[in-house]
Amino acid sequence: MVNELKEGWNVNQMAQKVARDIPDGSYVNLGIGIPEKVAAFVPEGREFIYHTENGLLGMGPVPAEGQEDPELINAGKKAVTAIPGACYFHHADSFTMIRGKHIDVCVLGALQVAENGDLANWSTGEPGAIPAVGGAMDLVAGVKTIYVITKHNTKTGEAKIVKNCSYPLTGKAVVNRIYTDLAILDVTEKGLKVIEMAPGLSFDYLQSVTEAHIFQ
Repeated sequence: MVNELKEGWNVNQMAQKVARDIPDGSYVNLGIGIPEKVAAFVPEGREFIYHTENGLLGMGPVPAEGQEDPELINAGKKAVTAIPGACYFHHADSFTMIRGKHIDVCVLGALQVAENGDLANWSTGEPGAIPAVGGAMDLVAGVKTIYVITKHNTKTGEAKIVKNCSYPLTGKAVVNRIYTDLAILDVTEKGLKVIEMAPGLSFDYLQSVTEAHIFQ
């Protein structure tokens, strides 16, 4: 590995870059964790309609402290608000929207992403590991565009952007674009194309911390 310590983008900057790339008027589902932060960064002049699989279309921002409604939560059980015109529906209807390909963009976290777009984000497969399937398998199968937002490497320095996923798959060849703290990568037929790198980062360093092959 090239000896080049880089801090990269923070999670808010990562989320802002995802929001920048979502087309105006999109119906968007946000996964639990870092993806939830995307809701705070809607570019001026654009409107996104946020969908949460527990039954809300038109999810608004996080409420002010003390203004939480315990009956108004997202799929991650966090308090949210509802925008004017929002609607509520049965859990089954929510998944009908997903499976019927009515959601334009989904932003998910990841344990691993392979260079061909395979996604693993629900279990490490280790004995005793707590599975967290949620709606991810339906989302990657039914949503038109899949964005992954994740740290480039694990806390112990292991690659998360890999040649082939070693963890159980959520979906095969489903990811369109990857946003990490170090780079933005497009999944193409030729492999992972570097769209943008964090300031001061060299391509050689990025490749050294990425198991998958990348190109510019």
